[in-house]
Amino acid sequence: MKSVKELSTETKIQNRLKNNPVCLELVNYLFNDAELQEMQEYANNVSIRRLGYNDHGPVHMRQVVGNAIKMLNILHDFGIKTSLEEEEIGTFDDSMCAVIMAGLMHDLGMAIGRQNHEELSALLAIPIIDRTLMHMFPNDLHKRVIIKELTTEAIIGHMSSHRINSIEAGIILIADGCDMTKGRARIPLSMNTVPKVGDIHKYSANAIKWIGIHHGERKPIKIDIEMISEVGFFQIEEVLLTKIDVSPAKKYVELYAGVEGQERKCYL
Repeated sequence: MKSVKELSTETKIQNRLKNNPVCLELVNYLFNDAELQEMQEYANNVSIRRLGYNDHGPVHMRQVVGNAIKMLNILHDFGIKTSLEEEEIGTFDDSMCAVIMAGLMHDLGMAIGRQNHEELSALLAIPIIDRTLMHMFPNDLHKRVIIKELTTEAIIGHMSSHRINSIEAGIILIADGCDMTKGRARIPLSMNTVPKVGDIHKYSANAIKWIGIHHGERKPIKIDIEMISEVGFFQIEEVLLTKIDVSPAKKYVELYAGVEGQERKCYL
């Protein structure tokens, strides 16, 4: 059974896509895919209980999709084309479909382990991608091919370890980095575990109060982060910034962060 957080996040995603019938049909199909749900939940079990990491399950993957939809729509509002549009081989909806699928499947590989999990995620995702695209575009081989390949690039590229070249994959990279609020570290921190290397990720994520993604002032996308303590700067400087730095979408992003009640620091 899906959690309240999962369902509320799904509703937010559906509302953001209410004027996009193709992508709304896609998310509804994937939200009702029982195998994908089981895979997301098992990946989260391994991530939290076996490996001691933050949430890498259904809630996180939905949060990434929500972040990515926001950012892609902002670029669209500013008249900035996606890579598929710029290359004249696909539409904005095609790009959005790839971003949605990548967001919902990018951490499936955590079910096997942390090392190279982005490649393992792509491997596990392929059958779901194939059947989803056949459902959505049964008579359009071109769409199925370009969306599948773009989705795969975004999944493999979400850890900054593989060079990516599309705006769409770059958006997923940043959207993943933006899911680092305290809720993501709640379960790992509540478990009785022996202190170990890597705990800084849990404690720093727990210091992030909220993250806002808005239309920017100097650049199209503005990311605004508020934290309850300075330990949260670790998440920004060691996680989010490293992802933004290698993202093809970096030039469209401005980034601000600070402790509540204090002046924001401008990173980008």
